[in-house]
Amino acid sequence: MPSNRHTFLAYHLALDIVESWGNLSLLLKLQRMLEESGDPHVARLATLIRPDMTERDFLTVLVPLERIAARERISDADMKITTADISSSTSRNTFPFVVVADNLRSALNIGGLFRTADALGVSSVWLCGYSATPDHPHVARSALGAEGVVPWRYVENIREAVSLLRTEKFKIYALETAQDATPVEIFPFEFPCALLLGNERFGLDPDVVASADAVISIPMVGTKNSLNVVSAFAIAGYAARRKFS
Repeated sequence: MPSNRHTFLAYHLALDIVESWGNLSLLLKLQRMLEESGDPHVARLATLIRPDMTERDFLTVLVPLERIAARERISDADMKITTADISSSTSRNTFPFVVVADNLRSALNIGGLFRTADALGVSSVWLCGYSATPDHPHVARSALGAEGVVPWRYVENIREAVSLLRTEKFKIYALETAQDATPVEIFPFEFPCALLLGNERFGLDPDVVASADAVISIPMVGTKNSLNVVSAFAIAGYAARRKFS
């Protein structure tokens, strides 16, 4: 069994123990799991597990276990998720919708965009600025093969990408938190169209937003004013897919 999966399961078992303190059988189960992890750093923690340990002692052990678990990246393959994908030879059910990602700093987010784009049937992904391309290992890890299915292209400057899309008669929509933006659930998408996504922290440059045919947003009801870029793309992309259907 892979050590990272062991660590993931051990950490969540430890959380269960915190919630039901005093369960000796779970405590011993955790000790065995740590011993059998195959990771010397994890296995060392097993020596600290004792039947007579206090809850405070246990929480002390939980801290390094949490740090180890946080460093591990758990994938579907690690967790033995075996739901079969549709054959790559099957034609994708696409619609005329392009997502354009400008200066996304996280290669994992780029992989997430590809996986979401495949799920929605997006026609292509355009990558701009310093956004990672599918040859980056972190893109491949989070895309889980979608980067090999969804067509993509790299255009250095997003303004050039917008110009190219306009020549192909695409409507250009910017996804931003601007005050005058139209909520995504009522936005009247027209096709073909492209959705512009900006940097995780700074968003799209103001001049790029101003050049769009419309600005759309996802209303927030909590304390934060935005979502992770992949989550935001999924919501906006699904809304567009419904309008197209």
